[in-house]
Amino acid sequence: MTRDDGPVSSASRLRHGRWLLALVPLVLVGGAFFWWQGSEGAEAPEGAPEPTSVPVPAPREVARASAERSSAAMAAEPAAPSLLSPEAREREARRELWQKRLERAKRSLESYVAATRYPPESRPSREHPDQLELAEPERTRPLSPKAAEDGTSDVQLRLKQDKVFVVGDEAVLFTVACEDSRRAPRPCDVVSAMAHEADHLADAGGVPGVPVTFVDSGQGGDAVAGDGMLTGRFQPSKQGFAMFSGTLRVALRVRSGSLEDSAFFDVLYTPAPPATFTRRVREVVEAGSLDLYLSVQVRKAGRYVVSGRLDDEGGVPFAVLSFNEELQEGAQEVKLNVFGKVVRDDKPTFPLTLRDVEGFLLKEMGDPDRELMVTLRGPVHTTRVYSLDQFSDAEWSSPERDRYKNELEKDVMEAQKQLDAALSDTPEP
Repeated sequence: MTRDDGPVSSASRLRHGRWLLALVPLVLVGGAFFWWQGSEGAEAPEGAPEPTSVPVPAPREVARASAERSSAAMAAEPAAPSLLSPEAREREARRELWQKRLERAKRSLESYVAATRYPPESRPSREHPDQLELAEPERTRPLSPKAAEDGTSDVQLRLKQDKVFVVGDEAVLFTVACEDSRRAPRPCDVVSAMAHEADHLADAGGVPGVPVTFVDSGQGGDAVAGDGMLTGRFQPSKQGFAMFSGTLRVALRVRSGSLEDSAFFDVLYTPAPPATFTRRVREVVEAGSLDLYLSVQVRKAGRYVVSGRLDDEGGVPFAVLSFNEELQEGAQEVKLNVFGKVVRDDKPTFPLTLRDVEGFLLKEMGDPDRELMVTLRGPVHTTRVYSLDQFSDAEWSSPERDRYKNELEKDVMEAQKQLDAALSDTPEP
């Protein structure tokens, strides 16, 4: 059966095409509208999926957000110095100045109080590690500095003396040895040695020099024969210097192989001591401290300086004691004070042992500036046993300390006052 609908179908299709053409502008306009809403930050409906890309903000929005952030940062941070007025900068500088002065004044006060809590004549051993033993200088240097610099020799010269201060009939021992950089012995020979007045003395040369012999024979003060340590013994009172007072120098020439160079030793000599220790000591606990009174026979009146070392029961150095006062002729006592707070702070184990006491008469003019007493070497006195509660924990006090402390406290108060004034100097908005 034949359908006769061809013309109708063509007309219908034509009408449908016209409707589609009419809808195209509407679709384009609606899509543009929705795109504009998204670009302006319109809220998506609840439950709608997140966009897959971040929209780019408009330039005016970027500028506005940047300005807001800059304003917030300026409000959070203090104004830069360059933005302050001259008056404000001056106030800030004054505050910083007095803050620093206050800190410095406080440090000065604290340091002074800590350093003077004990008297000068009674100090812990830890403060004076260089005074724990009597002077027995020992030094090492290249035998030939030029050869050492060139690298052609590593021979070292070792020099040692058992004392620096010599009084009356005392003798001093000098030791000379040659060794390499690994301290292995090297051949050594003292070619010559001569004792004479030190060159720096005003009247040097008034006493002729005398030779000093160095040996390695186990005699004349030498400890071990053939050990490479050459020993020279010098006794000024028996070798031409009985009437001399001052510094003596022993100059020598030392040879090791093909190398030879000079060296020297110095001693300070007093022919007759101005005072003598009798080795008698009495001890007294008074005013919260322990005082050790050393008996002295004074031949020359004047200002005497005496020092001694104090060890605890185990031989551990505990304190360094000193005396610096005028003494008259005749039988006198030198007081060495063991300050109570030093005992309370360091808590030594009793009994304590006084050892290695030395002293001299201080001369106001001349060279040398002292006349030596004979040193008491080794243990001199052992104290009784005391408990810590027998000693005072109070800090040392003296008019001088109080005066300095008051002045430093005034500096602190003045700096604090000026800082408070600077901090309160804030202009009204």
